Amino acid sequence: MTLSARLRTAVTRGHARVTGSALGLYQSAVVRIGFSFTWLLFLVREWPHRRELYGPDGPWNWDMADRLIDGNHAFSALMWSDSVVWFEIVYTLALVSSALLLLGWRTRTMSVLFMLGVLSLQNRSIFVGDGGDNLVHLMALYLVLTRCGQVWSLDARRAARHAARADQESAARPDQEGQEDRGQEDRGPEEPPRDTAGIVLWAVTGSALLWAQLFTGARLFWTADGPLPGLGWATVLWGLWLVQAGWWLVRRYAPGEPRTVMEVLAHLAHNGALLVIMAEACLLYASAGWYKVQGSRWQDGTALYYPLHLDYFSPWPGLASAMAASGTLVMVLTYGTVIVQVAFPFTLLNRRVKNAMLVLLMLEHLGIAVMLGLPFFSLAAIAADSVFLPSNFLRWAGARVGRARDRVAARAVRLPGRRERESGEEPPARTLIG
Repeated sequence: MTLSARLRTAVTRGHARVTGSALGLYQSAVVRIGFSFTWLLFLVREWPHRRELYGPDGPWNWDMADRLIDGNHAFSALMWSDSVVWFEIVYTLALVSSALLLLGWRTRTMSVLFMLGVLSLQNRSIFVGDGGDNLVHLMALYLVLTRCGQVWSLDARRAARHAARADQESAARPDQEGQEDRGQEDRGPEEPPRDTAGIVLWAVTGSALLWAQLFTGARLFWTADGPLPGLGWATVLWGLWLVQAGWWLVRRYAPGEPRTVMEVLAHLAHNGALLVIMAEACLLYASAGWYKVQGSRWQDGTALYYPLHLDYFSPWPGLASAMAASGTLVMVLTYGTVIVQVAFPFTLLNRRVKNAMLVLLMLEHLGIAVMLGLPFFSLAAIAADSVFLPSNFLRWAGARVGRARDRVAARAVRLPGRRERESGEEPPARTLIG
């Protein structure tokens, strides 16, 4: 086989793989769970201080934020009204959407609401964020395009139940009746369930978007001030809303060629977004590592010494002092941080080296969370790193978690006592503890 033939074969296989399936389903699910959990935990922790951070009681008041957003054209639903009630509604919706995205309930809709909640709060007060907030900001945009609810979600469980129910119904049909349905193979896949909850959710979100555009001061333009040049937020949000309707209509009434085309487009969007997430993580570590290389404190191996002596970054002063007292340890950790960050993008060429480097990166972020008191930054970074985890490891971890969950559920059942087993008496009707 000539070189050109091999190249054509490789391109054909790659095209079939990218358009025929959604890659990295477990990785995208971990990214979804990680970032929604990080943002949810942050919102819960800052609940007592929410008005000082993002609301009317903060030093960055509504008028100042309005003037800034009028200049940078960022999106924030908190700018639609300066009332305290509206702020509480937006904050609560951000909490709820984060929790539902974490569970994987209606992930297509919840990913959009999660994105809007993140943008609304962070763009309202841009001076209270850190690197972790920037990661959440970016990943919230990318998650909208991924099929992150295909595994480890309530959506996946609901789809599995429907498939099992359809298999049981088809197996229960008598063979003689099958002769009357000789053309059944040509009818296509089973008709999906009616999905009343999805229709209601779609109608509610459409009504809310219409209300926001007509009766509030929402800056929702069609061709400007959006996530991409020449693409306004009105175009993006109404487009996503119409795509959801088109997806439902195609699945229910046109399961043939139109559904195949929709699946291909969904696969392309998912795989493209996953590639962007991976590139974003590589760019993050490459830029951080090369900037560190240029610093004199990183070159002489003393950079870690200084934050260990700052009260703001010392949740455990005794532990920080003990670590800073060892010059060798400080030098090893300083140089190790630079080496790991600079080398990580290149280790993607070798799977084993990449996995080892990934463990070191996650340990580094755990150390940052404990030693420097930056748990949310570390959680966001670990969630971004999870996109590189091997699928086999994620399947194994998911199976272990599933078995542990089943054991916990089994222990919640009260078993018959020894005296009852010996006498043959029936156990009491109430079998669940509590």
